[in-house]
Amino acid sequence: MKRWQAIAPLAVLAVLGALGAAQLMRPSDESFVSKSDREAPDRVFPLLDRESGSISFAPPPSDAPVMVNLFASWCAPCRAEHGDITNIAEAFPDQVYGLAYKDAPDATLGFLAELGNPFTKIGVDRDGQGGLDFGLTGVPETFVISPEGKIILHVRGPLDEKRREEVKAALAG
Repeated sequence: MKRWQAIAPLAVLAVLGALGAAQLMRPSDESFVSKSDREAPDRVFPLLDRESGSISFAPPPSDAPVMVNLFASWCAPCRAEHGDITNIAEAFPDQVYGLAYKDAPDATLGFLAELGNPFTKIGVDRDGQGGLDFGLTGVPETFVISPEGKIILHVRGPLDEKRREEVKAALAG
C-alpha cells in the first residue's frame, strides 16, 4: 500500500475535525435564542420559601407573559447573569419567576441573600425533572411563557445585554 493511501483518511478526518471545532467555537446567536410555540410543562413545583404553596407555569400565574429563569447557586454563569435578571424584574414587576434547579434550598436562599432576590416567586426542582420537561440543556436557561401557557422564547445560557432586550420584548407582548 502506498503511503498516501494510508495518510489520506487521516487527513480527511483532521480537516473535518478542524471544521467541526471551528463551528463549535463560533456558534450563531440563533443556536442560543429560539422562538418556540410549545406548551409549558404541566408540572407543579413547591415554593422555595417553605410555605405550603406551589407554582405552575401551564398556564402561568399571570395574565401577562412571564419569564422563568432556571438557575442554581452552584452555577457561575447564573451569578454572572443575575444583574440582567434584576434589570428585567425592575422593568416587569410580577412577571419574573425563578426555578431553583437541583439545588439545596439553604444554598439557594444564601445565593439570593447575597445577590438579591429579583423573583416574584421561586419554585424548587430538586430532582431536575421539571427542567427536563422545560427542555433544559444546562443552567442557566430562561423561558418566556405566554398567558396561554406556550413557551414563546427560550434562551440557552446566561443572559447578556442583547438577550436581555429580547426577553424584555417578549414580556412586553
